[in-house]
Amino acid sequence: MPKHEDPTTALPETGPEPTAAAPPPLPGPACGGPASGSAPVGPAATGSAPVGPAATGPASTGPASGRPAPGGPGYRAVFRVREFRVVFVAHLFSLLGVVVSELALTVLVYDLTRSPLLSSLTFALGFLPYLVGGTLLAGLADRLPPRRILVVCDLFCAGCVALMVVPATPVAVLLVLRCAIAVVSPVFNGTRTATLADILGEGDLFVLGRSLLRIVSQSALLTGFAVGGVLLTVVPPRGALAVTAATFLVSALLLRLGTVRRPARAAGKAAASGLSGTWAVLRNRRVRALMVMFWVPPLFAVVPEALAAPYADEIGVSTAALGLLMCALPVGTIAGELFAGSFLSAATRSRIVLPLAVTGVLPYLLYAPEPGVALAAVALFLAGATGAYTLGLDAWFVAAVPEEQRGRAMTLMSAGMMTVQGVGMAGAGIAAEFAPVHAVVAGTGVLGTVCLLAAAAELRAAGATGETGPVGAGGDRKARRG
Repeated sequence: MPKHEDPTTALPETGPEPTAAAPPPLPGPACGGPASGSAPVGPAATGSAPVGPAATGPASTGPASGRPAPGGPGYRAVFRVREFRVVFVAHLFSLLGVVVSELALTVLVYDLTRSPLLSSLTFALGFLPYLVGGTLLAGLADRLPPRRILVVCDLFCAGCVALMVVPATPVAVLLVLRCAIAVVSPVFNGTRTATLADILGEGDLFVLGRSLLRIVSQSALLTGFAVGGVLLTVVPPRGALAVTAATFLVSALLLRLGTVRRPARAAGKAAASGLSGTWAVLRNRRVRALMVMFWVPPLFAVVPEALAAPYADEIGVSTAALGLLMCALPVGTIAGELFAGSFLSAATRSRIVLPLAVTGVLPYLLYAPEPGVALAAVALFLAGATGAYTLGLDAWFVAAVPEEQRGRAMTLMSAGMMTVQGVGMAGAGIAAEFAPVHAVVAGTGVLGTVCLLAAAAELRAAGATGETGPVGAGGDRKARRG
């Protein structure tokens, strides 16, 4: 994506736009492959005003009441919104592209260099540039039409991957291209999250729609690398990269033809750019406190995953046992989100945010006696299940952020979450150089809980805990002015 200060010229849009009244139906069956999510760039829905399908489907009633829409409980109500179905399928295609490209590129770099350092660096580059893209490019999410951003991000990723396929591309350029994809990822992810509120409304359907995309992203941790591994047994790494370029193109096509064109959120309004715009969002104490609560848990949650291989070696277990340790946390996360989204009311999900968040890494204390695989897996599953707090936190966040800053705020939140995971992994590796792995993980349970208690206290002080409604109905007007 060109780094123009004026993105209006940087991201041209061509071709006729579908109207808000009648977006084209989803091509093909209502299932598909991946598009974007929590990992690097992939597609999402677009828009900035609840028009079109969002105004006629279940979203028109669900969000207003804060409960699932009548006629379809829980997640099924979200799939009744046609535009969301398009976004969901595009998300699947884009996510597939991300996961397989990461694996294929890692294998390709190792084949070319035989360097474990450079090979592992391809994964690190998926985290580090998020901070750059999230702070400098976040304003694009509000200053441009959302669909244009999403489609161009997918096309940009497809172009970068296509260049990776070229045999003459040197390793240094491969790493730069990997970094470039990571730079635009937070812009895509933030725009997608913000536009879910336009498609589904700001109430419970938004929360459930966002939960569904997170569940898909977590599932990718369980199946995506397996799919990539199978693919690499059939085609060489560059061939697998060519497949991922095609998935990005399919995602872009779905978003371009299947979502509604909506104007930029900050159109006609004075909007700060670059770092000044980022500070304009973070100046709001309530929004800042909510962002911190999104960022702190993953900072500590990633520690056992980052140290899974050294821990398996420490207790002398097999590769199969290592796989169980790697799977336990995402399985717990999926189970927790599915339960909260399917069986708990919006009010209950709001009440459990802080209890679940502050206890999220306490199960890591079970690592203190250097447990076997079974007990360690239980600890990881329990820690993952506490991730259900994010459903209530999502509702607080979307209610707290002014609409004209929503894209930027979502981009910053996404960039921060990815950045802190990279920091957490690096910190875990450094700590494990000086202490046994089980002690590092158990210590994370203590330190993380202390930090989460501090974050929760700040959240209460900022009036952002939803105790008087979603993000304090009585004080929301002041927060929006801030």
